[in-house]
Amino acid sequence: MDILLKLFEVLFPVFFVVGIGYYLGKNNPKIDTTFITNFAANVGTPAMIIYALNPVNISFNIFVNYFWYYLLAIIGFIIVGIIILFISNTKDIVRELPPLAMPNTGNMGLPICLFAYGLQGLGVSAAISALIILCHFTLGVFLADRKFSLKIIIKSPPFYAIIVAIFLLYYDLELPGFVENTTFLLMYATIFLILMSLGIALTRLKVFSLKKAIFSSIGRVIVGPLIGYLLILYFDLEGFAAGVLLIQCSMPSAVLNYLVASIYSPKKIVDSVASTIVVSTLMSFITVPIVVFFALKYFN
Repeated sequence: MDILLKLFEVLFPVFFVVGIGYYLGKNNPKIDTTFITNFAANVGTPAMIIYALNPVNISFNIFVNYFWYYLLAIIGFIIVGIIILFISNTKDIVRELPPLAMPNTGNMGLPICLFAYGLQGLGVSAAISALIILCHFTLGVFLADRKFSLKIIIKSPPFYAIIVAIFLLYYDLELPGFVENTTFLLMYATIFLILMSLGIALTRLKVFSLKKAIFSSIGRVIVGPLIGYLLILYFDLEGFAAGVLLIQCSMPSAVLNYLVASIYSPKKIVDSVASTIVVSTLMSFITVPIVVFFALKYFN
């Protein structure tokens, strides 16, 4: 009974705020989310990275270890994604691969791990989110545009926040009080805004090929956590960090995949990416509670 109560305490705030965003998006289709996007990308996410990757929350060794563990998970996601898209007779596998390879570890995964495991869970989940952010601006753009550009990542504020955070972790330097308090406020504001924007996004993104989207989403929210669990078994991982890894592997496709595709890919690809994001997110409302329950029960 205690674990069910904990599960409710972890998931209700996240789903409730997503619901607020969905309600606002439905009642005001013209609601402008430009501020949220700009704030999250340029201010909120960098602040969240610096606060979460604080030596108080995570050690440099754990950061490096779980950075590499999740990189292996992404390789697994890519292999599974290629197989699924091939079976689905997808013509442009390369451009349709990102939503299967890059989960929503930031918008959904980070707050869920925070509520499940506290600040230590936040630290490990931020290490994983840092990797996904780097992947979006490198691998994601490369897959969508068929060419690599350093300009995008150089212009990305989260990239510099990751560098600062790694420097602080390596030298075990704690944040000054005023910086910690400022990034703390910005982090929680960002979590609220990005969860709400996820709800709004669900009212705008359309499903164009339901059968294909369901097949792709199974690869993301069902096969994903299985890959995470195999990594836990292979490396004999335990404790809260293993639980965070499992939860982050179970996340649906990230909305950022749609934003990247809309800039660099043809409309048909954009529609397919949007379909996978919507369906995988809706499916995750069923699959994520199961995974979080398992994580809380066996990795605590």
